[in-house]
Amino acid sequence: MHPVGILVAEEPPITRNVPIPEFQNSNEAKPYNFDAAPQGLFRSVEFAEGYEEELGYHRANDIVSVNPTDVFPPDAPVFMVFKLHQHLESFQVFGLCYPERVAGLDPTKLIAQDVMLIALEDESGYVKLDAPPGGWKPGQYKVEVHVGWRVNEISLMGTMRFTVQPG
Repeated sequence: MHPVGILVAEEPPITRNVPIPEFQNSNEAKPYNFDAAPQGLFRSVEFAEGYEEELGYHRANDIVSVNPTDVFPPDAPVFMVFKLHQHLESFQVFGLCYPERVAGLDPTKLIAQDVMLIALEDESGYVKLDAPPGGWKPGQYKVEVHVGWRVNEISLMGTMRFTVQPG
């Protein structure tokens, strides 16, 4: 019995001693899908026919999509416009384009690429993929999105896809 006016906390329950691998690696975590649109650093990513610059919330340039689409004609450039979460370093965003399902083209051969430097204050950006000589052939293309200072096996953040239809 405790004296009147003194509050005593309840003893916490004793929990089972869990092995470290079970404690650190929860089964609830979903694996990251590198074959889907980039997540984490990216708030949104979409293809568009173009982009515009607007004055953003923090009085910085905000890049916005013009006519978002994932279907393009054979002679058009492809813009991949993205918005970013806050970041504490500058870095580059790379877009590497491969013909994933295009008749007559090797799906492992890079056919278009672009890179954009993201400064500390940037909250959005774009990469522009110009049509190869002779235009895009009809089919499906994939764009690997890499982040960092160079493309390597650990810089991949996700993959986007667009389609080219005959003109």
